[in-house]
Amino acid sequence: MRRPSLRRGTALALSALLLPVLAACGSSDDKGSGDDKNGKNGDAKAQGSDELVIYSGRNEKLISPIIEKLEKATGTKVQVRYGDSAELSAQILEEGKKTKAGLFFSQDAGALGALSKAGVLAELPKNSLDKVDAAFRGGEGDWVGVSGRSRVIAYHPEKAPKAPDSVMDLTKPEWKGKVGYAPTNASFQAFVTGMRVLKGDDATQKWLKDFKANGAKPYDKNGAVLDAVNSGEVSLGLINHYYWYEKAAEVGADKLKAKIHFLPGGDPGALVNVAGVGVLKNGGQSAAAQKAVDYLLSDEAQQYFAAETKEYPLSAGVVSPVKDLPPLASLKAPKIDLGELDSLQKTLEMIREAGMV
Repeated sequence: MRRPSLRRGTALALSALLLPVLAACGSSDDKGSGDDKNGKNGDAKAQGSDELVIYSGRNEKLISPIIEKLEKATGTKVQVRYGDSAELSAQILEEGKKTKAGLFFSQDAGALGALSKAGVLAELPKNSLDKVDAAFRGGEGDWVGVSGRSRVIAYHPEKAPKAPDSVMDLTKPEWKGKVGYAPTNASFQAFVTGMRVLKGDDATQKWLKDFKANGAKPYDKNGAVLDAVNSGEVSLGLINHYYWYEKAAEVGADKLKAKIHFLPGGDPGALVNVAGVGVLKNGGQSAAAQKAVDYLLSDEAQQYFAAETKEYPLSAGVVSPVKDLPPLASLKAPKIDLGELDSLQKTLEMIREAGMV
């Protein structure tokens, strides 16, 4: 499996058109499904219907084992180009009709939404789309979620016996200097973008400034936020659910002081985002790409992601093996078109204006 290189210079220039390159301000998640651990890349281009180039915003350590299984299951020779999801989507737009990618595997829905709006993704077959709830696929039927993750509040029971039921409460005096967060993390930025969609830019900018003024403590990564909560350095932390389940699997749930709270009532802090895939119209690899889509939605691949990253499987009928993980259907996530999470440039500007980075 050869790995073609990513030419970043021109991708950076184009990124301002639809979405920002997050290299300077944010990266993909830092652990498990957190995808800022990219591997080395080579330089090649797949030719023919039995070969496929994947541009992957998910990290090599996570993806390599399932790509090998995909190759065997579909008889497809796969090459992967790894990078940040925003950079890769910008690269696809720059390449245009000459794109080398047959399939885009994004860490988040926003990058897929940007490509959908640009009209470069092919419509997926109904039988593929129908495997996943409409809330976790593109409204134009041109991308589909593969795995999901919920935002949660981590809390230290001795310092915060009851976690708040809304992130909007985190600006109250009772939480002054007691909340940890990772402002340069892609999932935090997606959460803020989701708040903008739900509450509007003015309300979101006010929340960001009030949150910062209330002494919220920044950390580089979500894992560090969880560690800070677990040690009692902070009482609360904003993270994705799987960080806690990964840590529990590593050290034992009984060894963790920190607990997590899934927020009710469609709160912005309960956003469920997805990693997903889309087939490139101009990649010339549609048959191989479609085989890959269907494999990634298969029971084998879905169980792989659920077990390895503790994310939610999204294909109907697939049950997570993770102990005590609330069913996806039981979560009270806000009703939002995930494709609308593409407006990250404005989100980054607002985060900077709030003095968070």
